[in-house]
Amino acid sequence: MSFDVAAEAYDSFMGRYSRPLAARFVDSAGLPREGRALDVGCGPGALTEQLAARFGETEVAGVDPSESFVAAAAARHPWADIRHGVAESLPFDDDVFDATLAELVVHFMTDAAAGAREMVRVTRPGGVVAACVWDFAGGRAPLSLFYAALGSVVAGINDESHLVGARSGDLSTLLHGAGCTAVEDSELTVEVAYTTFEDWWAPYTVGVSLAGQQLAALPDLERDDVRERCRELLPAAPFTITAVAWSARGEA
Repeated sequence: MSFDVAAEAYDSFMGRYSRPLAARFVDSAGLPREGRALDVGCGPGALTEQLAARFGETEVAGVDPSESFVAAAAARHPWADIRHGVAESLPFDDDVFDATLAELVVHFMTDAAAGAREMVRVTRPGGVVAACVWDFAGGRAPLSLFYAALGSVVAGINDESHLVGARSGDLSTLLHGAGCTAVEDSELTVEVAYTTFEDWWAPYTVGVSLAGQQLAALPDLERDDVRERCRELLPAAPFTITAVAWSARGEA
């Protein structure tokens, strides 16, 4: 799935979660002390930033199917090797990275199994391959409350809970299937504070990702109903949202 939105819109929608998650992801992945690293589905560069801090800007590469995200990531990390492409056909040679990671990407891959195999292909033997996805199936994603509100207003929504990686064990099964060894699962938790309800609600109105697209497709009255249902479900402001992601790492 390609995000045809400005990087700033994605930053306001998911960036406040993806940035702290990236730090926890890198810390938990058991990465080597040095080498080259690839950020698969890099988006505007939240994980790229963490990898660059660890390995150095010139030792980091990123790939994303969204032209706007590639441009933003390249501008933010001008010494990194940022390319346009898809996970299922990574534009890199075999065995060139010591660590290949995908943050909040596997569930958007057209073919997650093929994407995982490609991540292994470009990673040197013994290198780290890792991925993380929000716990949509367990209702612990940043978007879970929004989807609960949306589902109470309209039928047949896509709450992302059926996508690959969205439930316990998905990612480790995926890595095993791609040929990884020494696979380990973990959970990653982040907390994001909001000062007002509008601070929380506004990012959903810019059409980002499946959540924003489904909201934008509703008639005005139904959008208003979703908004009010969200207000009912959320605690009084200020409040903090706790989100949990599934994570798995293995060796190529």
